[in-house]
Amino acid sequence: MNAELFPRERARIAPGAVHLPDWLDAHGQRELLNACRDWARPPAGLRTVRTPGGGTMTARQVCLGRHWYPYAYAGTAVDGDGAPVKPFPAWLGELGRRAVTDALGAPAAEDAGYDIALINFYDGDAHMGMHRDSDERSPAPVVSLSLGDTCVFRFGNTETRARPYTDVELRSGDLFVFGGPSRSAYHGVPRVHPGTAPSWLGLTGRLNVTLRVGGFDDPGATSG
Repeated sequence: MNAELFPRERARIAPGAVHLPDWLDAHGQRELLNACRDWARPPAGLRTVRTPGGGTMTARQVCLGRHWYPYAYAGTAVDGDGAPVKPFPAWLGELGRRAVTDALGAPAAEDAGYDIALINFYDGDAHMGMHRDSDERSPAPVVSLSLGDTCVFRFGNTETRARPYTDVELRSGDLFVFGGPSRSAYHGVPRVHPGTAPSWLGLTGRLNVTLRVGGFDDPGATSG
């Protein structure tokens, strides 16, 4: 992967959905990884997410700004240790707006006041089934940043979890943004390729940092 004949180029996967390879440089990846490690510590740290049907997600998660649990938001880790959710830092919001500007253009970032982050950690055979990010009240684009192992990111349509969909290879440092007509598209991670993270990063596994705009008027309100 380090000696490709042709560099990877940005790609429009669907209307409003754009993949920007190598968007975060090595320094940016290290800085984001260090922040993720701090956020993953208790209280309100990395946890296993349990679904209403009694199952568990194989990717573990920590939240910033608001705590997501299936299928709502809260101000505390209601399905974890009950501690207040960690604050969403201003610098992460700036990173999100810059990502949207680079991917979709400045107008798309005008109202993108990012205030929620869901950070998923994939190790071993972890994966993510097809789902929609539909618990927010804002239609602002979702920003997805990848660190560590390469994954297959499956980006589908807005009607069904089945085809048509496009499989995109996301590597460490890649950016994927989806908004507009693709904001409610189904997407998932069917597999991660272990051992493919850059050796200089010092990460075993994959981290996915997704930024959203909640659109909630009341800071204590929940969705769902």
